[in-house]
Amino acid sequence: MTSIPARVRYRTGSEELDARLAELLDEVGATQDRDQLFEILVSAIRLAHDDADRLDLKITNAVLKEMREAFAAFAPYEERKKVTIFGSARTRVDHPAYVQARDLAARLAAEGWMVVTGAGPGIMSAGLEGAGRPNSFGVNIRLPFEQAPNPYIDGDPKLISMKYFFTRKLMLVKESHGFVSLPGGFGTLDETFELLTLFQTGKSPPAPLVLLDEPGGDFWLGLHRYLAGHVATNGYIHEDDLVLYRITDSIEVAAEELLAFGRNFHSTRWVRDRLVVRLHVAPTAEQLAAINRDFADLCTSGTIEATDPLPEERSSGDVLDLPRLVLTMDTARNARLRALIDHLNGLVPAGPSPS
Repeated sequence: MTSIPARVRYRTGSEELDARLAELLDEVGATQDRDQLFEILVSAIRLAHDDADRLDLKITNAVLKEMREAFAAFAPYEERKKVTIFGSARTRVDHPAYVQARDLAARLAAEGWMVVTGAGPGIMSAGLEGAGRPNSFGVNIRLPFEQAPNPYIDGDPKLISMKYFFTRKLMLVKESHGFVSLPGGFGTLDETFELLTLFQTGKSPPAPLVLLDEPGGDFWLGLHRYLAGHVATNGYIHEDDLVLYRITDSIEVAAEELLAFGRNFHSTRWVRDRLVVRLHVAPTAEQLAAINRDFADLCTSGTIEATDPLPEERSSGDVLDLPRLVLTMDTARNARLRALIDHLNGLVPAGPSPS
């Protein structure tokens, strides 16, 4: 009998069915991440046992197919840095916001970044026009209006079409290293606030978010005044949460905010209850002492320590050549973590970000 992957805890309830699923994975040549593939198959079997409603099955089926296609489209470009641009589909080509989105996308593409956005008109079209087809991903939503693919991505294999907003939003966020929101309507505000929620709660890795106003405009400044004067003042968010975004009307400032985020910061990883912050350049002893003084509130116990890779990182070969800081972090203080990352990036002189 074919063995079940050792890490599997989720099964069909039938040893015979479990064995047949394992055999099926053998037949298709699955050798990596068999525990995850096995449990995906288990879910299909359990849905059959549940006598699930047809609509529920159609949703599950569409989501799984769309995610598989999206993952496959992004996979060849895993090593490329990406920025997601949000904004209104109704922005005209001659509007200042269109010009900004186009020029910012071109500026980032010149630095080797790819642009991810919707595939429709307006700001989406501007972003893909600026980036150029080789540097563009379009994640389209199928709607009865507005959302036909624009000419800058139509027919490209990097055009992904999705039925559901929640799967589309996942792909607009999952692959990117930075985000830009230009003025827009309900959709743009929904995407921007969901991103802020992910950052605030730690459900998404830290990343820069630029709220880009048109020159002299106050679309985002007006929102900031509301958040600071009503939402934070009333305790619905912490005042520190306002650091999760940067407002500007300059594409150069926007580009610098995105490019500088990786100047020293590389990535984070949780190892049990400890957060590991990987860097390109380790702080000096004097700098680390200042970090512990200024960011002591981030720790629930102990201090922020410079360490070698932890055993769990060594076992998976997880960027072992990089220096790191480790702390037992207060998980409600993700905005303070962002402030720490900004501080760590400031320890390295301005210049090209490490690859």
